[in-house]
Amino acid sequence: MQNNHLKINRYIIGLDMSVIGIRERTILSIGIFSVCFIGLIIAGSVISDKALYVDIANIFAPPSREHFFGTDWIGRDMLLRTAKGLSISMKIGLLCSVTSSLIAVAFGIAGPMMGKKADAFISWLIDLALSVPHTLVIILISVACGGGLKGIVIGVTATHWTSLTRIIRAEVMQLKEAEYTKISKRLGKSNFFIAKEHILPHIIPQLAVGTVLIFPHAVLHEAAVTFLGFGLPAHEPAIGVILSESMKYLTGGKWWLAFFPGASLVLISMMVNGIGDGIEKLINPKTAHMRT
Repeated sequence: MQNNHLKINRYIIGLDMSVIGIRERTILSIGIFSVCFIGLIIAGSVISDKALYVDIANIFAPPSREHFFGTDWIGRDMLLRTAKGLSISMKIGLLCSVTSSLIAVAFGIAGPMMGKKADAFISWLIDLALSVPHTLVIILISVACGGGLKGIVIGVTATHWTSLTRIIRAEVMQLKEAEYTKISKRLGKSNFFIAKEHILPHIIPQLAVGTVLIFPHAVLHEAAVTFLGFGLPAHEPAIGVILSESMKYLTGGKWWLAFFPGASLVLISMMVNGIGDGIEKLINPKTAHMRT
């Protein structure tokens, strides 16, 4: 009897997390991340170069109440630099994930709908792109484009469409063999009409999940290539630039220069990846209403 009362009390005050299903957890995660995302974007836009002023008197100040993330080698506040860097990385990640998804939709639908030769060519192109390490390709494309924002966006976009294209292509091949698609074909409808009316609406869930899951990969690859010196220029307060600068001072015990920017980047990536997994379970009828 006492156990029943305890369970009821825990349910009422919201401590029994087992009663929260995947739908509720996913919506909660999306809400939390949306607040963080919008907040970082706004903060990055509000923080100007003047706010990142040089303060020689506070060089290498450890984390404190005045500077929660400490200061760097010329006294700049690391919290402001980290927020600015995350804002830049998230904008690039969002742009690259959207453009990669558009390429994936175009190739994923065009292959099965345009015949065996077109499908074989797109499959070969996917295998070719997957056969070379992404980081190497991004570096080569970035160098060829002159580096900077343009080079990193083109490089990341050109390497992150392949996996989603395979998923969409497999889904389109199944939809192409569906009875209503064959009937539409017999009625004289064009491939464009079938793709727009019968196929595209059915692949929107896969497209949404794929776009969300591309985002953290794009952010991490942008930071990695920038860290290696082939991405954004050194004067940009990007996370890759901050981590690259911090390598010079880690042996001197200045751990906060790399810890807080790196941990923030990993946390954002893990949060987005968790949202993608939750959405994937949410659109699956077998797991949409599970409680665990």
